[in-house]
Amino acid sequence: MSNQQALVDIVKAMATRGKGILAADESSGTIAKRFKTIHLESTESTRQQYRDLLLAAPGLNDYISGVILYDETLRQTTLNGVPFAKYLSEHGIIPGIKVDKGLVALPQTCEEQVTAGLDGLAERFEEYKQLGAKFAKWRAVFKITDCEPSDVAIHVNAHALARYAAIAQAAGIVPIVEPEVLMDGCHDLARAQVVTEKVLVKVFEELHAQRVYLEGMVLKPNMVVAGLDCAKQPSVDEVAKATVTTLKRTVPGAVAMIAFLSGGQSDELATLHLNAMNKLPDLPWTLTFSYGRALQADALATWAGKQDNVTKAQAALLKHAKANSLACLGEYQ
Repeated sequence: MSNQQALVDIVKAMATRGKGILAADESSGTIAKRFKTIHLESTESTRQQYRDLLLAAPGLNDYISGVILYDETLRQTTLNGVPFAKYLSEHGIIPGIKVDKGLVALPQTCEEQVTAGLDGLAERFEEYKQLGAKFAKWRAVFKITDCEPSDVAIHVNAHALARYAAIAQAAGIVPIVEPEVLMDGCHDLARAQVVTEKVLVKVFEELHAQRVYLEGMVLKPNMVVAGLDCAKQPSVDEVAKATVTTLKRTVPGAVAMIAFLSGGQSDELATLHLNAMNKLPDLPWTLTFSYGRALQADALATWAGKQDNVTKAQAALLKHAKANSLACLGEYQ
């Protein structure tokens, strides 16, 4: 692959110590649900105002190395008329793009799902590259029950993740590979660890089969946590140890950057878990964050759709970004 060094250079910039990724790639449907909580109608204009609030926050580049954008946002401008991708690049933040097309039913399973979007992906990458995107994200979802995830769901989703990653790298785009084992359910920490290990083993098996260049990709996994309805919730240190143990068993050291999703954890708990992991010895990868709601929730509530609240909302965003920046160094208090 002739563009390997270019991919590595992008990953190195994204993996700058003490920095992480802001996931601002909510679909129009998801952002409408978020806006409903602040009694604001979701329109192209209100979405632009909100994304401008986030991306133009003064000093965001102190803590954020990359931002995942939604298709609409990548085509929009700041309120001052500068394309968002150009604005981010000029401020030392790498623009990225969500490219999967969401979840569809997986036949012959108990309502399991597979991620769609491979058709026409190479052509979309060429357009996204022209619009300024340098990395991409594709999410696969796995739920835990007594009999799930099934082997077929793991295989099909891992194969799609690897196909996407290979297509991205061929286009000169760094792929973020996101296999998310959901927190929903009553499973304990041990069950979550077994399932996460099984998923990651299959994902890397498929990545190897598709000849994906590991040094030129980013992994975005879940932390290993007990189900939300589990009666006995593990301690912060137990989660940190289980997660790092799982990663050491499954993720090659050639992968330079692991950026965790928050996965429905509270913003504080996600930060504490990341901080505890970065205090553990002998980590072969940069462990950082790629959070959406955990960074944005306070900012959205503070903004409430009112221009007068923009500065306070940006301060709320930066507060959480700084906290997770410190957690990347194991220095969060």
